[in-house]
Amino acid sequence: MANAMVDDTRRIREDNPFEAMMSRFDRAAQLLDLDPDLYAVMRVPNREIKVYIPVRMDSGRIEVFEGFRVQHNFARGPAKGGIRYAPDVNIDEVRALAAWMTWKCAVVNVPFGGGKGGVICDPLQMSQGELERLTRRYAAELIDFIGPEKDVPAPDMNTNEQTMAWIMDTYSMHARHTVTAVVTGKPVDLGGSAGRREATGRGLLFVINEAIKRFGITPPQTRVVVQGSGNVGGIAARLLHESGYKVVAISDVHGGIYNPNGIDIPEALTHLQTTRSFEDFPGVESVSNEELLELECDVLVPAATENQIRSTNAERIKCKVLAEGANGPTTAAADAILHEAGVFVIPDILANAGGVTVSYFEWVQDRMGYFWREDVVNQRLQETMVASFNDLCRYADSHSVDTRTAAYMLAIDRVAYDTRMRGIYA
Repeated sequence: MANAMVDDTRRIREDNPFEAMMSRFDRAAQLLDLDPDLYAVMRVPNREIKVYIPVRMDSGRIEVFEGFRVQHNFARGPAKGGIRYAPDVNIDEVRALAAWMTWKCAVVNVPFGGGKGGVICDPLQMSQGELERLTRRYAAELIDFIGPEKDVPAPDMNTNEQTMAWIMDTYSMHARHTVTAVVTGKPVDLGGSAGRREATGRGLLFVINEAIKRFGITPPQTRVVVQGSGNVGGIAARLLHESGYKVVAISDVHGGIYNPNGIDIPEALTHLQTTRSFEDFPGVESVSNEELLELECDVLVPAATENQIRSTNAERIKCKVLAEGANGPTTAAADAILHEAGVFVIPDILANAGGVTVSYFEWVQDRMGYFWREDVVNQRLQETMVASFNDLCRYADSHSVDTRTAAYMLAIDRVAYDTRMRGIYA
């Protein structure tokens, strides 16, 4: 019984995203011999905001929801990060995601710091009207803390273009003029950017293209497994398929499908959209999400949720390249196991940074009132992702560290430089 309690405690600690982020931050800071004063400043958020949001429900009663916004760092520019709606949102998760955004922006060298928001609610049990009232009141509570020069929210789990339009309108009503640059991920007709919806999946494609060159293989020779079929996993799978990769497995929240000879991804995604499940899709085997991660492949793309690859299953991962489409899909305890096995990891703070890169492009376009064609957006995204991948690999080689540690070192180095140059106002 005592051993079971110890195992449960260890599992909970491993699952904590803030502890995972901090353990990686601490290792990178130590290797950089980071100045103790800079360490003290950079290890904590600049600001944490907690709000209580009264919402009149369709029944007429008032329900009060709890919401957060964490602004991790402003050294390189305004905070930047998504807003998620979920029943299990908590402050540790939001803290970790805000810090990850700081490092992600620094890795791809865009002039933002990290931010993240969340509201504890179950959007699947709420009407469109209730979600609008929740969103507008949440935005109103944050009105003094967000803005194009302060903090620029974006969509995340269970939020979308419509959510961002409501936030933009609420902010604009208070400002008394339209402020498109207060959020990104908006509808294109309201100041959104062409190519934004596909940006995270497209960024994954660009870094995977670079990674397989290290193994001397081409897309038609590359077997890919994708966990997740939403805005990241589904789009990445489609783009990989269109680029000639052999996608042998894909999943949704209920489970996955597998065919060692490859799956017709457009057909599979159409089937999913029509039936809301991969069940009964012809010519494939059914696999669980856990089994899918352990399939033999060249590239594994976990693009679902956090903590999917853990100390308990990392030794059974059989891929050459791990391209992390989700935030935090690998726990810190699994890192050493994957490194020992020779898995080339494209860490989340680079692999899924296509979204924040094009969000930056959207913010730039909003601020100058001039919008780019989609091919220009995609070309600039490719240039950024490829350059950042090469920066990361050079950093890993020159410091003799694994790619995840290199990503944190590179990001911390850049943020530390800006903090040092600006000075600490104390």
